[in-house]
Amino acid sequence: MKRAGYLGELEQMILLAILRLKDQAYGTSVLAELERRVQRTVSRGALFVTLDRLEEKGMLRSSLRDPTPRRGGRPKRYLEVTPAGVAALQRARTAWTSLWDGLDSVFE
Repeated sequence: MKRAGYLGELEQMILLAILRLKDQAYGTSVLAELERRVQRTVSRGALFVTLDRLEEKGMLRSSLRDPTPRRGGRPKRYLEVTPAGVAALQRARTAWTSLWDGLDSVFE
């Protein structure tokens, strides 16, 4: 059973990418940011399923913006991390830091 507010690894990476991209966060830019920063290729399908799940959890919100001719008249879905998403990322960071604490000698 998942604890409320728990984030998986991919969810964390996606939220962090959205925060980095600020007002330029949409599907394609998030995929490119993940590839560039963590060399992780994520399928469009996996991305959009995860985005939907994060939105259902209240961790992000999305909005459609005006379509552009370049996209064939389809609007872009822009993404924004909510305060609940930021709080969940902070909890995850604290947990990971706690788990890593004292293990430096194992990785030297």
